[in-house]
Amino acid sequence: MKQKPSRSHLPAVREQFWEKAGFTASRILALIAVAAVFYPGLNPGRVTEAISRNVSLFTQAVSYSALTDNVRRILMRGWIDNSVFILLQIFSVILILGVALCAAGACMSFGNRRMKYRSQWLPLIGVIVMSGGLTGFWYGYLNLTALGNPKLIPAIPSGFVFFAVLAALILLADLLMIASNMLHRAQMEKRMKMEEKYKLFLMLLPVLMLSFLFAYLPLWGWRYAFFDYTVGSSLSMDQFVGLKWFTVLFENEATRQDFFRVLKNTLAMSGLGLLTTWVPMAFAIFLSQVPSKKFRKLVQSFTTLPNFMGWVIVYAVALAIFSTDGFVNSMITAITGTAADTNYLMSDAHMWLKMLGWNLWKGVGWSAIIYISSISSIDQGLYEAAEVDGAGRFAKIWYITVPSLLPTFFVLLLMSIANILSNGMDQYLVFSNAMNAKSLEVLDLYVYNLGIGSGQIPMSTAIGMFKSVISVILLFSANAFSKKLRGESII
Repeated sequence: MKQKPSRSHLPAVREQFWEKAGFTASRILALIAVAAVFYPGLNPGRVTEAISRNVSLFTQAVSYSALTDNVRRILMRGWIDNSVFILLQIFSVILILGVALCAAGACMSFGNRRMKYRSQWLPLIGVIVMSGGLTGFWYGYLNLTALGNPKLIPAIPSGFVFFAVLAALILLADLLMIASNMLHRAQMEKRMKMEEKYKLFLMLLPVLMLSFLFAYLPLWGWRYAFFDYTVGSSLSMDQFVGLKWFTVLFENEATRQDFFRVLKNTLAMSGLGLLTTWVPMAFAIFLSQVPSKKFRKLVQSFTTLPNFMGWVIVYAVALAIFSTDGFVNSMITAITGTAADTNYLMSDAHMWLKMLGWNLWKGVGWSAIIYISSISSIDQGLYEAAEVDGAGRFAKIWYITVPSLLPTFFVLLLMSIANILSNGMDQYLVFSNAMNAKSLEVLDLYVYNLGIGSGQIPMSTAIGMFKSVISVILLFSANAFSKKLRGESII
């Protein structure tokens, strides 16, 4: 049985408890502070209503144009000096620097006692720096108030109070740690050190935070699907319409036809992508059979390079090859002696296959990397044993390489099935024109055209919700199918 601590050890236990409580509170508060830096609603530097509500503290610190986007007319007329906004940007950088110091201290607190002892001073410095940034914002507010310009409308944002309270709580947690360390002087190690699991966690933490900020936090925008919202207005319960936009999607004849046309394009092009998911695996297998290592690396580099090209660059390549005065027409003219002026990019014929071809050209080398790494991890003893048994090159591929790659192939295939409605919009946007727009418009592009192009935010949000929910259902269905058929789960 676990023995209870004696009375003489109780003070030390209490001190350790308060020390752990202080470190835990400091870590949580630092995480909240870092997240708040990227959230527009908690921007403490929005000391005037003229600054856009969509500008976060981070955006305000790195982009002067975003900060002054709504006050350009005021600045051009000289009603206010631009030094005020320059100071706001400088104090935004100072506040973010303070938050970074608090976050660094929170990360160091996962180390040994020496590292924890060093880490407790960083939040203290960070709070002082944050206070300097908040003081600067207060100065900017007083400066704007003194101007008395009715177009600026000075105001103390809720983010200012939020960061002030947050700084006070971080200071309180840090003082608790310092006091606990002073009372409980344990022996410290000679060097600062951190366990491997905490190092890996801290390496993963930025990815988790960015995923939350850019993948999960935007889900709050789904509320627009339940309101009769117009661009530029604010949401209120008077605009609440419930499931109106979901019913309009299927009740209105024109909208229904457009939706099913777009859904047909999406499923067709995603289906062609599913039918060709074996191509990267086959490419990796045949590339691994090339005897020359230098040639193999050269081919792999050239086939991977297109993945890092944006679709605008890919379209520029297509334009140089298939436009009216492109390479193909110039070649035909040189061979036949008759002028060829066919614009292949404007044609609506076989657009699904054309998009599949460009998608394969751009992504096959990149997609093959995971198969190439899997091939390199196959036990070479299997090939040697098969060769002793008289197996040839193709027999070794069929009976050893392919079975070894099938688990990876099925996982990627099932993930592709789950994302069958999410095939992106960049490719189809740049290749789209008046002749082929109806054949290229997929769900993602349709949502973009509705929301950004036509301003129908509620309808585009409702369609985006429909796509996301169906994708989640497909993901779990594919996972259940994999578990039942192969006995392995992908999530």
